[in-house]
Order: sequence, then C-alpha cells, then structure tokens
Amino acid sequence: MERRYRTASEQFSELFGGKTYKISLSGGMTCPTRDGHLDTRGCIFCSAGGSGEFAEPYDGCLASQIERAKARVRKKAGEHPRYLAYFQSYTNTYAPTAYLRTLYEAALAAPDIVGLSVATRPDCLEETTLDLLGELARRVPVFVELGLQTTCSRSVAYIRRGYPTEVYDRAMTALKQRGIHTVTHIIFGLPGETREDMMATVRHAAEMGSEGVKLQLLQVLAGTDLAEDYRAGKFATLTPEEYYSLVGEALTLLPADTVIHRLTGDPPKRLLIAPLWAADKKRVRADMARYFDEHDIRAGSRYDK
Repeated sequence: MERRYRTASEQFSELFGGKTYKISLSGGMTCPTRDGHLDTRGCIFCSAGGSGEFAEPYDGCLASQIERAKARVRKKAGEHPRYLAYFQSYTNTYAPTAYLRTLYEAALAAPDIVGLSVATRPDCLEETTLDLLGELARRVPVFVELGLQTTCSRSVAYIRRGYPTEVYDRAMTALKQRGIHTVTHIIFGLPGETREDMMATVRHAAEMGSEGVKLQLLQVLAGTDLAEDYRAGKFATLTPEEYYSLVGEALTLLPADTVIHRLTGDPPKRLLIAPLWAADKKRVRADMARYFDEHDIRAGSRYDK
C-alpha cells in the first residue's frame, strides 16, 4: 500500500538518524482531577493507571525504570539502539519545576536516550516549566503531548476535563514559541458527539498548528465511570467501519505534513470492556489500511485538490 501520511517513526528517523523506540516511563505524578485540585475522580474514561498501563511503574529509581523499559524492546532495537524517554502515565508536568528538572535531566543522561517526550495537560504548564522544556529543546528534540480530546463543550463537561479549550490554545502557542514539538490527543466516539463535533476538534488542532496528532478510539475500561454509563446503556461504542471512516476524514482535514503518532489505541486487554474488536491491534491496522486504499484516503488531500 502506498503510504499517504507521515508517521512518527519517519519523523524520529529523520531527527535521530535511524529507528528510534519510545520507552514508556512514569514520573510518579498524579493529576489535578485526581488529587482534589479540580476533582478526585479523574477524567471519566481514564483508568486507575492514568492511561499508562504500558509504562514501567514508578519505584523512585529512574535508572532502573529506564533499563526495564529498554529490556522490553531490546530485541527489536538492534546493535546501536536509540530511545526516546516517554513520560506517559498521569500528568507529567504536574510537579515543581525543580523536581521536573531533576527527572528530565536524569532521563536524558541515561545511555542511548536521544530525546524526551512528555504527556501532560495544557493547564499544567507553568511558565517556569515551559522555560525548562524550551531549554531542553535547545539540546535535544522535546515532544509535549497535550490531552485535548475534544472541543465540544458538552463533552468537555461530561469527561471532566477541567479546563476550557482556550487553555489548550495558549499552551500550544507557548510550546511552539519555544521550539518544542507538539502532539495533540483526540478521542473519537465520545457519547453524544456528532461526526461534525469530532471533525471540529480535528480542525481546531490543525488551526492551532499542532505538529502531530494521536487519534484515539473511545475505549471503555473497567473501573472507570465511563464503564458505569456504558453498562447502563447510555451510549454505544463505534463499529470498526464507523471508526475507520472518521479517521479517514480526519486525515483529509489535517495538513499533509502533520505527523500521525497514532491511528487507534492499544487497550490493556485485561481492562477492556468495549469495543472488543479494538483488542486485535494487528487486524485493526490491516483493516484500516484496506479501508484507506479502497477510499483513496491520504493526508491533506482536501488541501491538495
């Protein structure tokens, strides 16, 4: 199949001179929607692990955590491995800047670590934190992943996101001004959202100049409040065809040079309640590629006409 969009793997190869593997880490932080600052329940879809089930658990020793994470991909990494330290679970700027400096510097000092990736909330980027990330970005590539999820006001309230979209806008501007690579998380299939609601979120990320996107299928995980609503019959999850169609349209709305970091999710199978088809990642990828071929979908095609 002819590739019709730019992947994160391609971007990493260009930046780091070869195949680069993200290793998922935990910085031992929580979230303002969990510690009582905004709420104590977390976002409605987020698992108890803070969406970091595949991250190495925090044990107070970052060096050993990194080595365990490397071991997961060592067979694939080859003779001269390159790794991107990816702080994934919970909100990875939700701590004093002094702590963040120690954490990030320790990660970058580890052997074969060539860059830094930080998943966070746009309302957890203090000016001093932004300056720290900008300082590091002058030394190595730094990626910041922002959990936008949606621009639909009804959904923002329902998922307990806890900040208005304008906060995301300001964070995007501040990150770009400092030369930091930006990635936006978007969820398709939130209860009550129309197709136009979902595409409006995609358009907004593009308009704000997000360099990359992670497109995520809404997954119902055990132990979440979303699971209670699902069991109560308050919404249905997307079918494969519905999701592929949404992703296909999103790709046509994004500028052709947008970096696609994810086209679906990788749910923890032990927690997944629905949709169960999402658990077969290889089949999902193959079926999605076939759908793109059949419908001649390519990134930015509406801009290219």
